[in-house]
Amino acid sequence: MSERPSLVAAFTALPGSLRGALWMIAASAAFAAMNGSIRHISADVHPFEIAFFRNFFGLVFMLPWLMRVGFGALKTERLGLYTLRGVLGMAAMMAWFWSLSVMPLAEAVALNFTLPLFGTVLAVLVLGEVVRIRRWSATIVGFIGAMIIMRPGIEEVGLNQIIVLFAALMMAATAIAVKILSRTESPVAIVMYMTIFLTPLSAIPAVFVWQTPDWNSLIWMAWIGGLANVAHLLITHAFRATEASVVMPFDFARLVFVAIIGFIFFDEVADAWTWVGAAVIAASSVYIAHRETRVARAGRVAAEVTARGEGR
Repeated sequence: MSERPSLVAAFTALPGSLRGALWMIAASAAFAAMNGSIRHISADVHPFEIAFFRNFFGLVFMLPWLMRVGFGALKTERLGLYTLRGVLGMAAMMAWFWSLSVMPLAEAVALNFTLPLFGTVLAVLVLGEVVRIRRWSATIVGFIGAMIIMRPGIEEVGLNQIIVLFAALMMAATAIAVKILSRTESPVAIVMYMTIFLTPLSAIPAVFVWQTPDWNSLIWMAWIGGLANVAHLLITHAFRATEASVVMPFDFARLVFVAIIGFIFFDEVADAWTWVGAAVIAASSVYIAHRETRVARAGRVAAEVTARGEGR
């Protein structure tokens, strides 16, 4: 009985940076397992239907949480933005699940790492953020990494690769919507509304490819829904433990985990270009996260100095 509390206490006593790294590595393993499970079950169930059940079971697993916090947590005056976020999230999920069903896992995940790069561009266009030359340079380098993976002019750029990039773009747009919502909405409301909107929205494309799943498929899709919730929870703990620039490099453990899963279960071997391109994208994304953290920290310091000055 005393061993478990002692382990929790020992983990809590670790430096925040180490705890954040461990949380992010665990989240990467959960996401990789989810991606591998999607690839496995897509042999029997259409990816659009898998996406619906992922949301459905995710909602089922979150209902006890909603009952605990109460329906008052869902009170909002930003239903329009929640709806937009739901539509963007559905587009991202459908494109991503489709890509996992038809592409080598490692290549799909490597290209999906362009998400922070699209996020930088959208932050300028939508939020009006000021991005200076070093961050733009890192963004350009990141997209060069994507070109290394796809090798246009040497290899034919297929529709599947374009769909992966589209998924990353939609995920970045969703993140921007969440950033705007977080100014006035609680984290509980944001998470709950995502699941509430995505479940019926994802049912629309699923209807056109519907085949009643057997019990084995349902178990797999319930597993996928549970893994998704666990992975997002682990990421929340990672960012709560320390700064984004510290934990972001460990997100790229996803590629290692998914490459192992692809090799063992699907006989897939990632080529050297995928690893080189992923490394370039990873370096640029980590730099962007580092710059964002420094800018945010400088902003907080400036605000504190101003507040102290006004208080005199």
